[in-house]
Amino acid sequence: MGRRRYLCVGLAVMVAAPLAAAPASAFQIRDQQFWLEDYGVTEAWETTQGEGVTIAVIDTGVDGDHPALEGSIAGGTDVSGGGDGTGGPVSQVNTEHGTLVASLAAGRGEELPEPDEVEAEDFDDLSEDEWDDWFDEFLADLEELYGEDWEDEVDQDLLDEFYETREFPGMEEAEEEAPEEDVAAVPWPERPLGVVGVAPEADLLSISLVLEDPNPYGPGTEDQIAEAVTWAVDNGADIINMSIGSGVQDWSETWDEAFLHAEENDVLVIAASGNRAAGHFSVGAPATIPGVLTVAGVDQDRNISEESSSQGIAVDIAAASEPLVGALPGGESATWTGTSGATPIVAGAAALVMAAHPELSAPEVKHRLLTSADSAGAEGIDPEYGHGVLNVDEAVSGSLPEFNADDYDTLADWIRIHRRAETDEDQHEGIPEDSGVVAGPEGEPRELPQAAESRTSQDWAGATTLGVGGLAVVLLLTFAAVHLLSRRENS
Repeated sequence: MGRRRYLCVGLAVMVAAPLAAAPASAFQIRDQQFWLEDYGVTEAWETTQGEGVTIAVIDTGVDGDHPALEGSIAGGTDVSGGGDGTGGPVSQVNTEHGTLVASLAAGRGEELPEPDEVEAEDFDDLSEDEWDDWFDEFLADLEELYGEDWEDEVDQDLLDEFYETREFPGMEEAEEEAPEEDVAAVPWPERPLGVVGVAPEADLLSISLVLEDPNPYGPGTEDQIAEAVTWAVDNGADIINMSIGSGVQDWSETWDEAFLHAEENDVLVIAASGNRAAGHFSVGAPATIPGVLTVAGVDQDRNISEESSSQGIAVDIAAASEPLVGALPGGESATWTGTSGATPIVAGAAALVMAAHPELSAPEVKHRLLTSADSAGAEGIDPEYGHGVLNVDEAVSGSLPEFNADDYDTLADWIRIHRRAETDEDQHEGIPEDSGVVAGPEGEPRELPQAAESRTSQDWAGATTLGVGGLAVVLLLTFAAVHLLSRRENS
């Protein structure tokens, strides 16, 4: 196969805009994750948050020390030859990509300190002007969190007391007096904030690779991916997230065994469709492999992303691909776009379905995700939206059509049909017994037919045609002669 160019199909159009990792920005980061509310994720959390499910992230490596990912990494490895063996980020063009992806699947947010844990001396060193500036930012965060009517949702007396004293006296009493259902009765948000994944209680496996050709550290991309998929299956993955793409529809035969290994062990593989901005106008492998769940990207208004979503018959479902916010290595965050981000959102949704329905097989989980999707695009399966836009709450809790295995392609069937021809060719490499060709001594090539001896079907057809034509001429002349003699005798 020719040289391929594999890309992280999201960071190619990433807008790296780090947000300060301070409590003030935690409000903003959480508020930007519109898909958690719009796609029914927060409703699904009332049933499960993905506990007991393991998602493998095959990517550039994950920074497990990020506050949003702390405690989420259950294991990892490196298949690139350039990592530390734990699945941490490997230096390359898109080093940050794996951390961004992992945070959207299973980020755990950032726990802010309780009000009574904030010590007064934190503010004592501020001048009056600095204190006023800090408090104004705090009020702006409250407005962003609760909306324009935020003043009706908080305890104004408590807020005034905090401003005057720079302390939180009376907080415990206010919490006790507040009705249980009125969680906004105190000027402090519900937790967690920051980057929160769709399945915040799922575990992660990080398999780091290098998407550069050639790989400066060792094995090529195709070999890395085959090894990564196999390792993920053998180390307990229930779901494999692949936010990478090649831009071509076919794939190396070395992948057959690895992806078949996932299929046979009931592991759901989810892959990005690719990004038009990266030149991928049609879905490419691994998203084209039968059995893989392929994810397209939409904007906040659920319009297919013009730059961030390839199209094709392989597309299964669409999810948010812009604007996104995720975790960066080193404890910071960034805004970004791409089907790289839509893919872990769907992977997190699959984890919620698995946790809520542990009796289901991987194809049945895929079935629930597809049949519960909100309709979008053309009737039936649309080449851009697939079955529609992700609806997590419905996938977890809805009453859905019965699963029929015949409705879904499998890699095993594809290999049996499409690789068989190559196997048949191998079986006919010997010399047919009736060919008249005698093999030369062992180790010596047999003598090829000489030009004068060689014959094609066209040669054979031409000679036959000429022979029949000549015979026809003879018969015609004979008939004419007989007819002429007959006329003479009669006259």
